[in-house]
Amino acid sequence: MTYERGTIDSALAAVAGDEPAVIQDLRIAFVDSATRALEAMHLAHEGPEWREAALRLKGLAASVNALPLMTLASQAADREAADAALLDRIGEVVARL
Repeated sequence: MTYERGTIDSALAAVAGDEPAVIQDLRIAFVDSATRALEAMHLAHEGPEWREAALRLKGLAASVNALPLMTLASQAADREAADAALLDRIGEVVARL
């Protein structure tokens, strides 16, 4: 998913400027946060915990303009309970970050 990686790097470069080490550190922090949000979604089965984890992931994705991830997280936030197929799709996107 080269386009997604390039979009994220562009968003991070807008914050960090021409500092490759800072961009890399920010990327690592983003991927770590996205992974934790996904883990929280796996642990939440329904209700507020599910929605909170999905909205956290949506916000993270929006912060770096990761549109496919943001769209999937938004779809998850609209659901009342966990959706295994949607979680798998989100997991695939996060794994490619």
